[in-house]
Amino acid sequence: MKKFNIRKVLDGLTASSSSSSAAASPPSGSRENDMIQETLQSEHFQLCKTLRHGFPYQPSSMAFDPVQKILAIGTQNGALRLFGRAGVECYCQHESGSAVIQLEFLVNEGALVSALADDSIHLWNLRQKIPAILHSLKFNRERITFCHLPFQSKWLYVGTERGNIHIVNVESFTLSGYVIMWNKAIELSSKSHPGPVVHISDNPMDEGKLLIGFECGIVVLWDLKSKKADYRYNYDEAIHSVAWHHEGKQFVCSHSDGTLTTWNVRIPAKPAQIITPHGKQPKDGKKPEPCKPILKVEYKTTRVGEPFMILCGGLSYDTVGRRACLTVMHGKSTAVLEMDYSIVDFLTLCETPYPNDFQEPYAVVVLLEKDLVVIDLAQIGYPIFENPYPLSIHESPVTCCEYYADCPAEIIPALYSVGSKQKRQGFSKKEWPISGGNWGQGTLSFSEIIVTGHADGSIKFWDSSALMLQVLYKLKTAKVFEKPRSKEEKSTTDIVDEDPFAIQILSWCPESRVLCVAGVSAHVIVYRFSKQEVTTEEVQLLEVRMQCELNEVESPEGGGEQASAVSTPGTSSSPQTSLPQSHPSTSSNNSSDGLRDNVPCLKVRSSPLKQSPGYQVELLIQLVWVSGEPPQQITSLAVNSAYGLVAFGNGNGLAVVDYLQKTLLLNMSTAELYGSTDPHHRQPRSPRKARQPSAGFCDGNDASATPEERCKSPTSGSGSPCNSDEDSKHKFIDRAKISRKINMIADQKDERRVRRHCSLPIKKQQSCVKEMKRKHAASFRETSLCDLNARDNSFSRSRSSSVTSIDRESREVVSSLYFCDSLSKKSETLAVPSLWVGTSLGGMMAITLSVPSTPEQRMQQPVAVSFCGSVVRLKGGILRMAQLDASGTLLPHVYEPWYEPNAPEEEREPPRRRRPTSPPSSQENQDCQYIVVCSEKQAKVVALPSQNFIYEHNITEASFVLRADVVTMTSGVGLACFCANGHIMTLSLPSLRPLLDVNYLPLTDMRIARTFCFSNQGQAMYLTSPTEIQRITYSQETCDNLQEMLGELFTPVETPEAPNRGFFKGLFGGGAQSLDREDLFGEVTAGKASRSLAQHIPGPGGMEGMKGAASGVVGELARARIALDERGQKLGELEERTAAMMSSADSFSKHAHDIMLKYKDKKWYQL
Repeated sequence: MKKFNIRKVLDGLTASSSSSSAAASPPSGSRENDMIQETLQSEHFQLCKTLRHGFPYQPSSMAFDPVQKILAIGTQNGALRLFGRAGVECYCQHESGSAVIQLEFLVNEGALVSALADDSIHLWNLRQKIPAILHSLKFNRERITFCHLPFQSKWLYVGTERGNIHIVNVESFTLSGYVIMWNKAIELSSKSHPGPVVHISDNPMDEGKLLIGFECGIVVLWDLKSKKADYRYNYDEAIHSVAWHHEGKQFVCSHSDGTLTTWNVRIPAKPAQIITPHGKQPKDGKKPEPCKPILKVEYKTTRVGEPFMILCGGLSYDTVGRRACLTVMHGKSTAVLEMDYSIVDFLTLCETPYPNDFQEPYAVVVLLEKDLVVIDLAQIGYPIFENPYPLSIHESPVTCCEYYADCPAEIIPALYSVGSKQKRQGFSKKEWPISGGNWGQGTLSFSEIIVTGHADGSIKFWDSSALMLQVLYKLKTAKVFEKPRSKEEKSTTDIVDEDPFAIQILSWCPESRVLCVAGVSAHVIVYRFSKQEVTTEEVQLLEVRMQCELNEVESPEGGGEQASAVSTPGTSSSPQTSLPQSHPSTSSNNSSDGLRDNVPCLKVRSSPLKQSPGYQVELLIQLVWVSGEPPQQITSLAVNSAYGLVAFGNGNGLAVVDYLQKTLLLNMSTAELYGSTDPHHRQPRSPRKARQPSAGFCDGNDASATPEERCKSPTSGSGSPCNSDEDSKHKFIDRAKISRKINMIADQKDERRVRRHCSLPIKKQQSCVKEMKRKHAASFRETSLCDLNARDNSFSRSRSSSVTSIDRESREVVSSLYFCDSLSKKSETLAVPSLWVGTSLGGMMAITLSVPSTPEQRMQQPVAVSFCGSVVRLKGGILRMAQLDASGTLLPHVYEPWYEPNAPEEEREPPRRRRPTSPPSSQENQDCQYIVVCSEKQAKVVALPSQNFIYEHNITEASFVLRADVVTMTSGVGLACFCANGHIMTLSLPSLRPLLDVNYLPLTDMRIARTFCFSNQGQAMYLTSPTEIQRITYSQETCDNLQEMLGELFTPVETPEAPNRGFFKGLFGGGAQSLDREDLFGEVTAGKASRSLAQHIPGPGGMEGMKGAASGVVGELARARIALDERGQKLGELEERTAAMMSSADSFSKHAHDIMLKYKDKKWYQL
């Protein structure tokens, strides 16, 4: 019987409903597409999270299992990150989102207790690959301040803000009736409330003695059996932490005045020792000056040598501005280790988990605000371990990222070989001590690379294959420019005050290894990969003057050439005759009216540039100031190695550069690209003195409007005007889109102010420019939606279409670029090199490129350009374009295979242009190509060369698409979209049939919009916090295999043997004394706790429990196998001993029988 599939039925209904809204298709197109068999179906898709990489955002607590070698970190938003060996990571989340204040491992039990700021404690099961909560307990009347779980105990001590201590059974997560009340603990030692409980620990040598520290400075040694205090220790300063000596005769307290007090257990009257580690000792013997609080202290002993005392805080108050420090006191030596960030917590890793044995510390794990450091205590100088985790994503804030799945196999080794030479030296030679867990069994068969651009101008390449993340190579683009030594030396031509080298857009070809980046200071850098080190005497520079003037182009006196002579559509143009050339680099070039002109934003490095193996600068392109106006931000970028061209666009138009010949081929406004086919009614600009500011996003007719009402949010993805009430309501949507592209446009008031003061002295003019730069920088800074919620609280509200007011729009932004071999003209029968241009108003145009065929001709002859005009129009800005062949298969991009650019001429391989496998050709009246175009609102499939619409699908009406990519799956090709309302959708190609629509993630942060990207094989990622990358999959196959691919945190390990008590300690009653906590805290003896005190919440059952049981089977079997082996070995030994005893018994029996026979018949007197 055939299995019924409801998803296929739903697909049919969805397809039929979407086809009703689709545009009418020509009969010929319908017949052609009927022949294309689509293999991609809805059952090929499922959405789920895979892994989270990076440093835990805003960490708050930490714990370590010394037997399993697992580290757990809790955060302020309720997240839980678990780390084992390199590649073994896990992410969990508390539903409440409250801060994790403390973590306690059930050592070697595969469980973890977390205490939250909402006064709840949770028990996590770590024996499954995706940990789940087994039990929860919510306190109703008291606030939790401290927890303590003794080693190999199932009773958890919970201290509260009121000073009481409750006891929880971690197996059943029920409260015991045994309660230690604060008034009984302190009795008459204090006349006031002692404050919250800040410390709980049991005596290492006597489990029946509990040490309780109160915030006010009182410490109580409580006898659990007699239910009374044995000793009370008083000190004037507040307590922050307490640490025991392993023999249980002394303990150390850290105080708020920077002192450490050492107490003998049996002498509570006064401390045995008081020291101020960082205090200045007065000569007259007076008390040292108070220091900052010592937040935590740990006291660890060694069998040979002096004990270690490790503390954080306690610095002198006169060390203003000094970084956070960790102090290691070992004998008479004191080492102060400075940290880059403030210390959240630290833990000392010891050889034994038993608190009553010599600890033998070997490392210190220091959790910083933005880093994790592990210090080697066994080596001189205390070097740090090399961190194997990908925790440096946020080393500089991430400004953009791209995800490449199914990369060429040789690219990862190539990047690793050059990146390995960049590694720092001086690390500890020992292996990383956090080494628990096991890697997953299953792996993905394809290579994956994540590329991140950062605010300091650096670019990092990450190997993300097999659910891991490892940095391969780091490129610093800021080396190309001169860095100002101080703020006074800063150039006044910068358009941003902060992070002028920030990466804005990335375009990378993994096959040819050509990299092109666009920066926030309106610059583009082309890089080529080389394995050889070179020294560049002078960086190749090309300055481009991009200006958008419709009717009149004002040229400053002595200024550069203008893009005034533009070839008409259908004709070719030569760059030598009609297009602008590069301008000479100038440090200052002002026109006669005092405005800056032909000046780039950044000063290029003048000294020779040493370029290490890896990516090396091929060409630097800079946009220059035009008549006192800064260059527009670059909004789109594309590079093609087969053509040797790079194209970029912004609000002023489009530029195409030949990076092989280092020449400018094309520099045109979008209006000029349309030519006679321009669908917009563009109003000519008025003369400069009377016209509106040239930001171009305002309604020139509304002179009385406020700047917020007049100006459109500077978006790169849309060109819709802000001249309607509806647009005024949804300006925050436009702002969301510009944050994705980081497109900054000058505030119009500032521009007017610069023009108004153009006749002022230079100093006053510079102050105006600085004010304008400040506004530019403010627009670049990341804006959270929390600031925008005052205007609207949702991204799902409708936005007016950008097509409704085209006639009043004065500027169109180039939003998307795509190089390919295509049939751009209706008359063409053979695919030719082309550049497809998409704009923010939904227009898509084609430009054909005549590229010389041979390498010799390519370097000597110019690339000819001809214009085909507008091909298709969509609602909303164009986001993505791709090309399919006649069978519906995605055509790979044209590229030139990589070769060593610095090799000698005789050894250099001739470049080979790589075309698609079967170059498409067309017969008369027959389409053989399809172009897929996706905008913010809809997607269309256009047949070429007829340019007929084959399919059309309205993706969203109430929201808009933030990211769209044409992706290759194992079963076919599809279109993946991420909308601002949080929906992730996939559509089949070429029919645009909906296959997946999941409301995954409501857009609550600009970071997500800016960094979300899809990749092939059902992979996607985004920056979920400033320090973390979240990877997801929308592939059913990956979801099915996810459990196998994930690593295991818990592995069966034997618990070390307890320390030997020794003969004399056993004889005279010394050594550690155990306590029957079950008898003391159980319900029979202690009774039941009040029901109103806390509420028990069972953990998620059902499938989670089944998954946990299933994933824990392997671990249980392994443990059972170990136990069986041990039992077999013991049985073998027992069998040998039994056989020996039987042999001895037989011998004894034989001898006894012989003696009996000998004396059997003799009388007693004969013996």
